[in-house]
Amino acid sequence: MERFITEANLQQFAATLAGKKHVLAPVASGGTTCFRRLVPGMRLDFSRMAVISPKDATFPRNETLLLVQRYVEESGKKLELKEQLPEGECIVIGSRPCGARGKLIFDPVYETEAIKDPYYLRRRDNTLFITLSCDRPESTCFCHSVGSNPADGTGSDVLLTAVEGGFFARAITPKGEELLADALFEEAGTRAEEAAAKQTKARELMGQAHDFSSAAAKLLERFDDMGFWQAQSNKCISCGACTYMCPTCYCFNITDDEAGLVSRRLRSWDNCMSHTFTLEGSGHNPRGTKAHRLKNRVGHKFSYYPDLHASQIACCGCGRCIKQCPAGVDIRQVVMAAQEYVDER
Repeated sequence: MERFITEANLQQFAATLAGKKHVLAPVASGGTTCFRRLVPGMRLDFSRMAVISPKDATFPRNETLLLVQRYVEESGKKLELKEQLPEGECIVIGSRPCGARGKLIFDPVYETEAIKDPYYLRRRDNTLFITLSCDRPESTCFCHSVGSNPADGTGSDVLLTAVEGGFFARAITPKGEELLADALFEEAGTRAEEAAAKQTKARELMGQAHDFSSAAAKLLERFDDMGFWQAQSNKCISCGACTYMCPTCYCFNITDDEAGLVSRRLRSWDNCMSHTFTLEGSGHNPRGTKAHRLKNRVGHKFSYYPDLHASQIACCGCGRCIKQCPAGVDIRQVVMAAQEYVDER
């Protein structure tokens, strides 16, 4: 199904959805653009890619898994345990293709024959993505080098492309078709051709894709070469911004929080670039330096994960980790350095 919607009607469509469901959308705030829960008075901001990805929709930065209520009765103490599975539907409006694709990296990890994560799966199945294709890729974007493109509909339910007067909308899934059945959408007419031209132009602006096919093997060759990793990590300050911005990072920590007679078991994003990520109770840390931690982060995305999951790179090429790094560490350059490395000994 192909439809068209004006910018004003898209704003109205988003506001109407926000009155019924949980809607996450890019909103201008403090000189930048971030995903926020849409409430009356907010306007969608498509002028630039949001600083942080919409990963929160399917994998919140903090969520309650269990509630424990303690009761003190005459017969003794009693515990009541309640699982807190997420309820309701979420709609993400204005994600870029890289953000919508990010959740696909989670699927082989959180849905296997042996393990199924009910929290992630419930959110994934109850979340719809109305994605906006990119027309002005940034210098830090490299989705075309990891098997995608600026108009990739994978992981989306509806793909929007900016055209004269509004947006051309194409349904990717049956749920997407239901969204486009709204009266605010019009007949697309001949706008499909204009949208296709915009998408082609955006891909051309990205230039030639880099070939990462040898990365998995080349990174393994450098696994024990700590001199190489120290050189690559010299600029890193271990702040962890790269992992928090990333649409495909899925590590988490579990903590318990107690307030009176009620306790909560919480799941929160964790950060593999943090010194405490692998710190053991004994005080030993198998990744005690930032060189070891960067090796793990880059190796996981471009070598270990692809080796386990049909050569799929665990990176969507959004470039957030590059753009937001205060020290200028570029994951592309790290991988390319491993690919181009020549042992001169």
